[in-house]
Amino acid sequence: MPNRRINRPTAIAVALLMAAGAGAVPLQTTVASAAEQTSEAVRGWTVELNRSALRKKGQLVRSRRTFETVGVTWARGDDPGVELRTLSDGTWSPWQDADEVTMSRNPGTEPLWVGPSEGVRVRVAQWRKGLELVMVDPGAETEQEGSAQAARMSAAGETTTVVARKRRTHAPMPKLHLRSAWGANEKLRDGDPVYLDRIKMAHVHHTAGKNAYSRAEVPGIIRGMYWYHTKQLGWSDIGYNFLIDRFGRIWVGRAGGFRKRVRGAHTLGFNHASFGVAAIGNYEEMRTNERVKGAYTRLIAWKLDREGRNPAGRVTIWSQGSDRYPEGTRVRLPAILSHRRTNQTACPGENLHRFVPRLRERAQNRADDWD
Repeated sequence: MPNRRINRPTAIAVALLMAAGAGAVPLQTTVASAAEQTSEAVRGWTVELNRSALRKKGQLVRSRRTFETVGVTWARGDDPGVELRTLSDGTWSPWQDADEVTMSRNPGTEPLWVGPSEGVRVRVAQWRKGLELVMVDPGAETEQEGSAQAARMSAAGETTTVVARKRRTHAPMPKLHLRSAWGANEKLRDGDPVYLDRIKMAHVHHTAGKNAYSRAEVPGIIRGMYWYHTKQLGWSDIGYNFLIDRFGRIWVGRAGGFRKRVRGAHTLGFNHASFGVAAIGNYEEMRTNERVKGAYTRLIAWKLDREGRNPAGRVTIWSQGSDRYPEGTRVRLPAILSHRRTNQTACPGENLHRFVPRLRERAQNRADDWD
């Protein structure tokens, strides 16, 4: 992936010191200004973090603009151990870990969808140079943009969803929601898609973050993630090839053609022969319902069967370098596996991870039914 540093909007930060009595350490509050907004549907801005983030209560940042996605980036060094909690309608969420993105050359945490919020506390275990809090307002597609997009798609004979209609000799394609359905701003993409010679395996992920999202909020969640991946991590596009929401809908992530072998940025060391599917939400906490299970089954059975791969089989692959398998390591792995099998991470959460062995069986049965 390109390592191009993107110019980010400059934050306007105001330090408000609130004395808590004689001898008490003052609490620092940073206010992010709404002046950082851009003309794009998705608006993101950053606030520099200071050493008050090392305190138990962390650093408090309030925003004059509501945000829904947060993350933390830093200039260099290892994971500083980031924890976040957010303020929504006067109520603070519990603290949650923000895991480092192992795929990124620009250091940062995974983007976390936290729902509409007006404040956030950030604390870190270790100080790192250039620590910044990132906040993203996913915006909404305007009527003018939506009408123009609909006109373009109508002229091209396209819709926002695709459903396979022909009976084939391999597992059928499930219903897919295209990038246009979540309002992807194609101007954020940098460069052309990269295509693989083959696909040998499917990686199962979760996005973490908040679980109580509505159907209508899903496009905004994906837009916020897309903005963070491209504008903060310096990636050419959103990292995942596909995403699945808790309602069982399948969304096309990375551009390049959902039928093609598009290289993603989802699993360090193994992107050269795989595709990545992320469930939206935190599956360390949320149970894996049948709608999500069914979506994973249909999607992965279709993709692997097209490649002539047995979903319940195993493959031999050379690692290109991860924190679990050094570069050049020859590994024998299942064709369908959790992210944690190849990287030091809790992803995709314990509940989704426990489903993966059954997913292999279900996807294999579906593929066999269409032989």
